[in-house]
Amino acid sequence: MEDFQDFLTHKIAHVTVGEFQLGKFDEARQIYQEAVGTYGKGFEGAYLLQESGTERGIAVILWDSEASMKANEGTDAHKAVLKKMMPLFADTPSTTYYEVVTEIKPGAEE
Repeated sequence: MEDFQDFLTHKIAHVTVGEFQLGKFDEARQIYQEAVGTYGKGFEGAYLLQESGTERGIAVILWDSEASMKANEGTDAHKAVLKKMMPLFADTPSTTYYEVVTEIKPGAEE
C-alpha cells in the first residue's frame, strides 16, 4: 500500500512573482542562488526568470512533495538567506504553490 501512496504524491512548484528595486535584480539573483544552495532532500530544481529590460521576475522551485518543501524552507539557513533578499523587493512579492499534474521531459516518448 505504501507504493500506491507514493504514486499519488504530486511534485510541488513554489512560484514567487515579484519586482526588485531599480538595479537590484543581479544582487537578488546571487541571493536566490545562495538560498537554493541550502536545499537538500526532495529538491527537484529551480528556475529564476527575468522579464527582459525590467526588474520583474518569477522564481520557480520544484519539490518532490509538500513535506520536502516545508522541511527545506523551514531551516534557519534558508530563512537567513531570504531575510537578506526581502529589502531588495520594490513591493511584497506574491507566492503561490501548485501541484505538478503533468510533466513532459524531452525524449519521453522514445
